[in-house]
Amino acid sequence: MTEENTATPTLTVQLKMLDDGLEPPSYAHPGDAGADLRTREDVVLEPGERRLVPTGVSIALPDGFVALIHPRSGLAVKHGLTVVNAPGTVDAGYRGEIAVTLLNTDRHEAIELKRGDRIAQMVIQRVEHARFVPVEELDGSVRGVGGFGSTGGFGPQG
Repeated sequence: MTEENTATPTLTVQLKMLDDGLEPPSYAHPGDAGADLRTREDVVLEPGERRLVPTGVSIALPDGFVALIHPRSGLAVKHGLTVVNAPGTVDAGYRGEIAVTLLNTDRHEAIELKRGDRIAQMVIQRVEHARFVPVEELDGSVRGVGGFGSTGGFGPQG
């Protein structure tokens, strides 16, 4: 029995593997938020290159849920590999293959990914749907309209 099997799943998600030779998404440790996705093919990303990488996975999420695709921290730190549109969004109604837009941010080294390598994490979350109400003025807040560095944090405060 693997560690993964000791965590009790709280949601059932239909999974279609498009490539029988790949491992399905899996959690590395009990309690992990993200399930690892793997590359369906060998990929070389040159410095600065981005590419849509297939995972060989399709899912059917229940209504009211979304899958968010995040970078793997180890690949980001060690190789400069990230997900361009992080987090990527897989809506409940989408039934196609999940693909990940990867970017090699390293300026000097290519990164070589082998078929089956873990390339991203998929986090499944419940979604709230908002009703948008047009108003003349927004309710006030402590923050107000300050944004984009308005709270400082990089150097002396003036």
